[in-house]
Amino acid sequence: MAAAVERICRCEPREVSLAAAGSALALLISAVLAACALAGTYQVYSCRTPAGQSAPTDGWSPSKTGTATVTQDTCEQGGGLVAGLKAYTTHTSNADEAVWSFAPPAGATLSSAMLWRAGDTEGGWQLYGSYQFWLASSVGSGYFEECVSASNCTGKGTLTEPLSTENLVVVPAENLGAHLYAGAACGGLDGYTCPESSGDPNGYAAAVYLYAADLTLEQTAPPTASNVSGELASAPVISGTSDVAFSASDPGSGVYEAMVSVDGQVVQTTALDENGGRCRSVEDPSGGPPAFLYLQPCAATVNADVGFDTTNVSNGAHHLVVSVTDAAGNSATVLDRNITVDNPARAGLGGPNGANASPQAILTAGWRGAKGARLSSGYGHAETIVGRLTNLSGTPIAGAQLGVLATPRYLGARTAAMAGVRTDADGRFTLKLPAVMSSRTLRLQYSDQLGGAPVAVKTLALSVRAGVSLSIAPRTTSVGRSIRFAGRLLGGPIPAGGKLLVLEARSPGGAWLEFDVVRTDARGRYHASYRFKFPGPASYQFRVLCQAEADYPFATGASRTVGVYES
Repeated sequence: MAAAVERICRCEPREVSLAAAGSALALLISAVLAACALAGTYQVYSCRTPAGQSAPTDGWSPSKTGTATVTQDTCEQGGGLVAGLKAYTTHTSNADEAVWSFAPPAGATLSSAMLWRAGDTEGGWQLYGSYQFWLASSVGSGYFEECVSASNCTGKGTLTEPLSTENLVVVPAENLGAHLYAGAACGGLDGYTCPESSGDPNGYAAAVYLYAADLTLEQTAPPTASNVSGELASAPVISGTSDVAFSASDPGSGVYEAMVSVDGQVVQTTALDENGGRCRSVEDPSGGPPAFLYLQPCAATVNADVGFDTTNVSNGAHHLVVSVTDAAGNSATVLDRNITVDNPARAGLGGPNGANASPQAILTAGWRGAKGARLSSGYGHAETIVGRLTNLSGTPIAGAQLGVLATPRYLGARTAAMAGVRTDADGRFTLKLPAVMSSRTLRLQYSDQLGGAPVAVKTLALSVRAGVSLSIAPRTTSVGRSIRFAGRLLGGPIPAGGKLLVLEARSPGGAWLEFDVVRTDARGRYHASYRFKFPGPASYQFRVLCQAEADYPFATGASRTVGVYES
């Protein structure tokens, strides 16, 4: 069996999808044409979020023809978009059809898409009439997945685990750009019928269930800014909180944030209009890209007044840039000028920080369930910090506010404040970290005077193993046939040129052997393929390894193991 794995790992000519190599090509082009403007992108979750919560189905619309055809949106109830033909009914070929279609908004195109689906053709087939379901687009090859009963396909995916990797379909690059379709039908020759027979557990002779869609939309048109005014825009010397007012508009995804940069560093981001909650990003706290639940999430026009607290920078001359971004990340400059900051010395501090506050405080902190200041954790695990604050005599300092600073572990990462924690009556505290977090250094600090300098500091380190999803299809193959790999990195930020991943194989219980290396795109997605060159029978196990690198804030981690049988 080990010899069989060695054959697959000797790296004979392999098929690696264009999408896996595309990010490297894009990186080369961007290096040569650095002055060219690039289109912005933003993610939209449909029906379900990656966390499994229900989501709107903005952009999807139903259509149906014929007898006993059904299109239902059950996403809000934890289901999916359903297109089906009812069982125990005679359906007419090329007449009975149920379809859900997706269309991107004006000014945007689909640049990538991942769909989670299941479907079946339990009604069977008869002469010139067969139940079927499919996934398709209006460009490229059209159908990119079909299941036809007459071709011995009775179903794909699983109805019991909607977000299972078995249900994941990555839309091929040639099918991106315009509409997507998910449909079920009776097909064959005109005038013939499909059998009047039983169906699946939900009573459909043919059905497709679309449980979730992760769509990346590309927008080329940037926002615009006008009517700029305010002290921050014109005063030669500024102090305290100074503001800039402006109007902004965007023809696509909408006006999202204002960013303030001082001397080339972003020091403030401000949400301008949450648009009734639609413009609120649902990204995970690991620093991934913004994601939304609507195709045009943010307001098309915003009148903004943004204040900037100049006490956060030193007195003296600075270069100030204020810009506005849309939800796709395209930006426009609102203000670009040199300023002089002149703030008076800070007034008195805000009083004692906690009962029994002391400049000689003792701060202890550690990881719950572990020893030492360093902890290694898996992706998606919520870790907890526990500790105590006392004075030199051991008397608890109660009701004290502790600050928490976090520095993600990748080159160029900036330290940022996290939500702090307050001690209880015994000086103890518990800080539960988000479940989705990257590797980072955490600095807990206590100041005996509110607003004063820290007098006690404790530093902890969290190392998080990378999370990688993996889907392989088909799971049974033979010599001369190919299997396809697809998935994505689950945490970010992803390096601008993508992240290298190692594909490994082994015989069950054997040593892992590398057989390919692929690069993700900017959103962490990857796909590749492998054609079997030697005959079976043999069983293999595959996984994807994400190795630690300086520009990605996670330790080495691997996907789940997926088995493939070669007959």
